[in-house]
Amino acid sequence: MNDLGKFLVVIGLGIAVVGVLIGYGVGKGWLGHLPGDIHYTRGNASFYFPIVTCLLASAVLTLLMWLLKK
Repeated sequence: MNDLGKFLVVIGLGIAVVGVLIGYGVGKGWLGHLPGDIHYTRGNASFYFPIVTCLLASAVLTLLMWLLKK
């Protein structure tokens, strides 16, 4: 159970660091506006799907989980 506690503390600190970085605007200019993200506007309707941003976030989280598992 001790390992689970350490894991939860590390995950919590990681989430806090990401929250602080987002709060200060790190990545504000490019995050969500990468080449390949879909943005379609027609009249009053707008559709936006950040597919490349989602793929990048998935790759980073997969790598992080793989490293923490070892």
